Amino acid sequence: MKDPFYTKSLSFALKLILSWAEERLLTYHDTFHIGNIESMQSVVSLAVSSAKILAEDISLDCNRMRKEADISCTRKLEKLYPPNGKHVPRQQDKAFPSLSVLARDISVLAFKEKAIFSAILKRWHPLAAGVAVATLHVCYGHELKQYVKSVTELTPDAVEMLMAADKLEKDLVRIAVEDSVDSEDGGKSIIREMCPYEAEAVIINLVKSWIKTRVDRLEECVDRNLQEEVWNPRANKECFAPSAVEILQIVDDSLKAFFLLPIPMHAVLLPELVSALDKSLQQYILKAKSGCGNRNTFIPIMPALTRCSTRSKFHGVFRRKEKSQVTQTRIFHLGTTNVDSSFGLPQLCVRINTMHRIGMGLRVLEKRTIVRLRNSKSTKEDGTETGSKFKLSKAASVEGILQLSEAMAYKVIFQDLCHVFWDGLYVGEVSSTRIEPFLEELEQSMKIILSTVHDRVIMHAITEVMKASFDGFLLVLLAGGPARAFSLEDHVIIEEDLKLLTDWFWSDGDGLPADLIEKHCTTVKDMLPLFRMDTEDLIKLFSDLILEMYGSSAKSCLPLPTTSGQWGPREPNTLLRVLCHRNDVTAAKFLKKNYNMPK
Repeated sequence: MKDPFYTKSLSFALKLILSWAEERLLTYHDTFHIGNIESMQSVVSLAVSSAKILAEDISLDCNRMRKEADISCTRKLEKLYPPNGKHVPRQQDKAFPSLSVLARDISVLAFKEKAIFSAILKRWHPLAAGVAVATLHVCYGHELKQYVKSVTELTPDAVEMLMAADKLEKDLVRIAVEDSVDSEDGGKSIIREMCPYEAEAVIINLVKSWIKTRVDRLEECVDRNLQEEVWNPRANKECFAPSAVEILQIVDDSLKAFFLLPIPMHAVLLPELVSALDKSLQQYILKAKSGCGNRNTFIPIMPALTRCSTRSKFHGVFRRKEKSQVTQTRIFHLGTTNVDSSFGLPQLCVRINTMHRIGMGLRVLEKRTIVRLRNSKSTKEDGTETGSKFKLSKAASVEGILQLSEAMAYKVIFQDLCHVFWDGLYVGEVSSTRIEPFLEELEQSMKIILSTVHDRVIMHAITEVMKASFDGFLLVLLAGGPARAFSLEDHVIIEEDLKLLTDWFWSDGDGLPADLIEKHCTTVKDMLPLFRMDTEDLIKLFSDLILEMYGSSAKSCLPLPTTSGQWGPREPNTLLRVLCHRNDVTAAKFLKKNYNMPK
């Protein structure tokens, strides 16, 4: 039986020893240092031995370290809080820098814990460092969450705080993982206790919100500027829309402001910003060219096929009929031109220049963005320069130049010069309605184009006018309606007029290249032999091609070939149209007999 006095005295002495040891261990970061760290092991041993003798259930599983961490954090956080423990909202801006400093201090504390104390405490707890950093993580996270909710914009202090928190978390996790290498679960149990700060995610979400705000402003500006834009060629020396300059400036300002954001992940978020800006620029381009039409907008509807009435020497009898046919042709033409009358030739030229100006501006922006990316503090990643490309808007600007040039060309030929071309060329007497009046007025339109369209796209614009002229010339010959009739002798005039047209675009070597002209007039030249071919030979060639196409069943009744739209000297519909415009009795009888075509 134990002596009560002895037991009581021993218990009293052990409690004093344990209390003395606990007092030093609760503040072991202040009590011990690299110079006296060996004494810490003695103090811990003394505390453990005393506790065991006193039969206390103390496993020293770092509960004391948890208290130590709480005390350390509390002392540092006291500077952020008023005495009542509630934060004052108007002091928020001052809190961000303090939290940044606190994060750095805790990181220093954690590395000190690992380097000096963990080796000692590991004798009594296998995950001493892991438990310690988990405690520090929880303490700082409690404070951080109170402020993260109030961060609504990317101020330098807010970003610094979030980045400091992110760095702290990564430091603590790394320490926990390294400390748990030899454990059964590899430290997973410790990591699970560390609820993520998600500081980087907060920054990314804020940046995305910032991007959305910028893009929304750009889209509003695009809509407003396009509504106010008049496409005036006198707006500036280079004859492009001022609205395009403003839009490009807004894009440049947005990119510049983006790289001024105090964040480390510019390379990661740049593609999202560029993509959003790219789509807005694409919308500007699409809206800028909408309503301008295209080739099919201006090409007239082909009139129904008729056989030609052979002319007599009494021209006065037929002049009234020809006049009504011209009126009918004009109706066919106007019925297909559903284009806003405000889209005049000068305005279309300005739109073409605007597309070119945007394309040039985008290339400058891409180069500038790459330089800014390289100069930023962002972590370099392979392929990040690809995210700086304005793919959609660059492609749209190129397509815009093509479409607008085509629309401008076909508008000039089939609408602006309709009275001397579609409604005038070869209408009635071929010898008195030749191509010269058209070329004279085309000269005036070309002066506007040459004085307005930018030098780098003028060649393409003129080429489109040439293509439209050749297309129109073919339509006059093959689908000009009943107002046009050609005799076999007229082929000389047609060939001379085509020569005048090609020479006009060549302009004694000052115009388009001869090989380019030859390339685009090949189809027209291929048709000319048909107009100097005897009617009987033309009918035989047509019949042979029909039989070749439809077989022996076509012998009894020649089928009417469909209009393919692809003219050719051996294309049945092309030959049929030549016959329809042949001012010849034999041709008229053939069409009447086989197709019962009206005059």
